[in-house]
Amino acid sequence: MPLERPFPKKQVLALALICALVIVDQLSKDWIIGLLQDNAFQPIEITSFFRLVMVWNTGVSFGMFGGDGNSTHWLLVLLPGLVALGLAVWMFKAKGWPEILGLAFVIAGALGNLVDRINRGAVADFFDFHAAGWHFWAFNVADCAISVGVMILLYDAFTNASANETEAT
Repeated sequence: MPLERPFPKKQVLALALICALVIVDQLSKDWIIGLLQDNAFQPIEITSFFRLVMVWNTGVSFGMFGGDGNSTHWLLVLLPGLVALGLAVWMFKAKGWPEILGLAFVIAGALGNLVDRINRGAVADFFDFHAAGWHFWAFNVADCAISVGVMILLYDAFTNASANETEAT
C-alpha cells in the first residue's frame, strides 16, 4: 500500500537535533552543577567578563513568576509541555527548512528546561556574563537553543525563506 504523504525527512532530522540538544543541555548541567558543587557553589571566574554561577530558577524567563508553591511548579511543568507539543505539531506541518530548524531549537530548549523542572524542581542556570558592574541574566544551553530558534524563526518570518524554499522545490 503506497504512503499517502511523503516521509517527513526534514522533521525526522529535526527530531534528531532536538534529542541531541536536550542531551547536550542535560550533560552540561550535570557537569557544571558538579563543578560548582566541588567549589562549594562559589562563582568560578573563567574570564574578566564571564563566570559560572549557580542559580536555581523556579519561575519562567529571567525568574519571573518564581515561587515555591506546588501548584506553581506543576503549572510551570504543564504549560511548557503543552507549548512544546503545540510547536511540535507546527513543526510537522511546516515545509521549509528554516521554519522547521527554528522550531526544533525552541522545542529542544523548552524540553531541556522542562526536564530540569521535573527532575530538579527548578531550572539550573549558570552562565553569567558581566561588564562594568552589569550582569546579564544567568542562563543555560537550553536557553541558548530557545534564543537561536527564535532568531531563526524571526529571520524566516522577515525574509520568507521557508516559503521561497517551498516554491523552489
